[in-house]
Amino acid sequence: MSEKTIPILPCRTIRPVLDFYTALGFEVTFEQTSPNPFAAVERGGIQLQFFGMRQYDPAGSYSTCYVLTDDVDGLHAAFRAGLKAAYGKVPVRGLPRLGPVKDTSHGVRQFLMTDPGGNCIRVGRPYREDLHHLPAPDETFARALHLGALFADSRDDPEGAARIVDRVLRLEDEHPTPVQLVRLLVLRAEVAERLGDDGTASSALARAEAVPLTPGEREEVREDLERAGELAARAGQDPA
Repeated sequence: MSEKTIPILPCRTIRPVLDFYTALGFEVTFEQTSPNPFAAVERGGIQLQFFGMRQYDPAGSYSTCYVLTDDVDGLHAAFRAGLKAAYGKVPVRGLPRLGPVKDTSHGVRQFLMTDPGGNCIRVGRPYREDLHHLPAPDETFARALHLGALFADSRDDPEGAARIVDRVLRLEDEHPTPVQLVRLLVLRAEVAERLGDDGTASSALARAEAVPLTPGEREEVREDLERAGELAARAGQDPA
């Protein structure tokens, strides 16, 4: 016997959710308005279903599901392209929104995507066998990076991540390495963008760009610098 699990997720109204998933390359395989609003979408091996609730608040949603894929970066790139074509930009805050691809402390490379119904779709692939969270490091700035990324990219709590990073950046008796400083500043810019704090995002990016790096250090933070470039480009295109 073969089994399959299909998440059935809530939303206030069906149509904005279907428009969102259509932009991502999904096909609407079923839709009804009565007796109850209900729809289903499919893209490759991903199947999702939705039901409408008039009193539902997407902004307060805790609904989530996980999608395992062999090509998390390819899927992220495809989703980015689809959203940019549909919305004119890649939404990174509010509803809907698409987060960056990150290697998490629990051994998964993933990104978080939240649809207009407030449903968080986590998409990723394991990069190691042990999926338990690594213990937080003892060193001050390594610990802040570990916990800040956990709050931002696993808990989807940008406010918590901002507090962690701001606290260590204000320290006067300890100083991060250049690599740590760039990573902290790029993380701070990311969460600031998600919170709509464009001034803090721009300031953090400017500070990150000014950090002197050796060629080896620059290679070590290559992904961080690429994300910083994307953040700067978005800020230039959409200052609001």
